[in-house]
Amino acid sequence: MGKVRTGLRIAAALGLAAQMAACGSVPRTAYSAQEAADATVPGIPDARVFADASFDTIARLSSVPQRKQDRFTYLALSGGGGDGAYGAGVLNGWTASGTRPEFSLVSGVSTGALIAPFAFLGSAYDSYLTEFYTSGVAETLVAQPSITSVLFGSGLFGDGRLRDLIGRYVSNDLLDAIAAEHAKGRRLLVVTTNLDSQRAVIWNMGAIASSNVPNRLDLFRDVLAASASIPAVFPPQFIDVSAGPSQFKEMHVDGSVVTPVFTLPQSLLLRDGKLPTTGKGQIFVVINGRLEPDFEVTQDNTLAIVGRSFTTASRARSRAALAATYALARTNNIGFNLTYVDESGPKASTAQGFNTAYMRSLYQNGFDKARTGNLWEHTVPAAPIVKTQIAQTVNR
Repeated sequence: MGKVRTGLRIAAALGLAAQMAACGSVPRTAYSAQEAADATVPGIPDARVFADASFDTIARLSSVPQRKQDRFTYLALSGGGGDGAYGAGVLNGWTASGTRPEFSLVSGVSTGALIAPFAFLGSAYDSYLTEFYTSGVAETLVAQPSITSVLFGSGLFGDGRLRDLIGRYVSNDLLDAIAAEHAKGRRLLVVTTNLDSQRAVIWNMGAIASSNVPNRLDLFRDVLAASASIPAVFPPQFIDVSAGPSQFKEMHVDGSVVTPVFTLPQSLLLRDGKLPTTGKGQIFVVINGRLEPDFEVTQDNTLAIVGRSFTTASRARSRAALAATYALARTNNIGFNLTYVDESGPKASTAQGFNTAYMRSLYQNGFDKARTGNLWEHTVPAAPIVKTQIAQTVNR
């Protein structure tokens, strides 16, 4: 009954918010589409690029210098809210197995963005992930909706708690460590959605960490918060940019709005053929959640329908991105490694979210799979109907 009452309170609050939106909105400085296209972050010209830019443009942002004997290793961390506990468990279990590599490049979207800086810096930072996803601190993000924020703000939990929590873990010392690795040629990328332009943005977090701008820490935290800011749940982040003499603020939200996981640039995935590079490599994709459709009778209420629809769309887009990534990797002899929450994991539901007991169980599932080496699949899993057909054929 508690979950039902909470859902009703949130639904009622959303209704009031819709009625009072005009009263609560804050005017923004207008800017043109051309200014949006030309905008840069003051003092950090290589801070970011649109994810749908040309391959050469993105390559200049994320290129990783390598010696011929080096193996390229890329870790891509997906969105998934509280299901990020799975990725945290995977990384810690991977460390325990003794086989975790140093990654040439790490990308993160949404909850994956919160994991990415610590995954990038290595096993010395594993304890940060354990604390964030299993101590109960993440559950405080959605403990109670802020009625003031619902009525006059831009999210159910619009009192800055996500940004504040990020601030507890992301310090100048952390940025200095990231900058040192960036100087070695390693790259850390985070994806947000520019809601004004309706385009995903890839942020070069190492370039931000390495910069001398006085607001580098605030900007780094803002980008992480933006990537994880689920629309209508957490408020958007406004990021200061300039285009010529014009200065304005862009609105950025959850990177998962456009792409649940960032593996390779869209311009690359859409073309079929050889990569303009040589050398062997491995791509490791951690999906913080399930990939396969699962049956559940959806309740006939707004929150259940919205939640189920979002999950359905996210899984479909993840599978499409993974299929394109797998095809490109196979063509170019790149190792493809995928892990996600399978049938061995705890059963998920839209009501669980950041529930601490659920996250602990999910963390342990990821940890055990990684520690024992029973972690990676090397193809994209077949759809359930295909699996059924295969099983029927085998059993004949």
